[in-house]
Amino acid sequence: MDLSLIVEALLIASSEALSADELARLVRCRVAEAEEAHQREIEDGGQAESPPEWLMALAAVDSVAVLQAIQQLNDGYQASGRSFALLERAKGWKFYTNPAYGEFVRLLFPGRKPERLSGPAMETLAIVAYRQPITKAAIEAVRGVSCDGMLQKLLDRDLVRIGGRADLPGRPLLYETTELFYEHFGIRNIDDLPNSAELRKVKLPEPPTEALDLEAETMSENRTDAETENHEPEAGIKQ
Repeated sequence: MDLSLIVEALLIASSEALSADELARLVRCRVAEAEEAHQREIEDGGQAESPPEWLMALAAVDSVAVLQAIQQLNDGYQASGRSFALLERAKGWKFYTNPAYGEFVRLLFPGRKPERLSGPAMETLAIVAYRQPITKAAIEAVRGVSCDGMLQKLLDRDLVRIGGRADLPGRPLLYETTELFYEHFGIRNIDDLPNSAELRKVKLPEPPTEALDLEAETMSENRTDAETENHEPEAGIKQ
């Protein structure tokens, strides 16, 4: 049995993307299961047949062999003019439809209409993508304007998420891109962004101290409002 067909079967059956390392591990696990079953049959005194040679030949499969198998599959798909291909994203390899058939596939999802991001939203997203994790004050220092609305829009669309808090006064929130961001733009990681190495080294304007203090103060007020709301007695309940 060919390794490329085994990899193809695993990726078709999986609802999630799988990395080359994980695919190789799954193949080796199947070999180990066959060996263990053979050993148990011997211990039970039965007539144990050795696992097939083609299976035992996969005992040392690694990620390099899996990547070669994936390349073989993609070459075959391209040569035969198939409507899909295997592509690597942040989580691993997965089947994707050729964009040429996108208008047909979109009919399966009538409620999900493509929406374009505005220029300011794209600027904000680009700053987050290239310099993540980054605070809101740092983003605003680059853009020169408030970005509360843009950040909220990106959060609502699941392109940006809160990744923690900065080790700065007030512990401001840090923003970073999501897995959907990588899927949407068809990249595996930040290094795949255009001119990533150069742009991540560019020195950015420093946010003023008062901006950090204001962000920390706003966060504190929001926490206080939330605590008050959670502890207020319910009104309008008739006995």
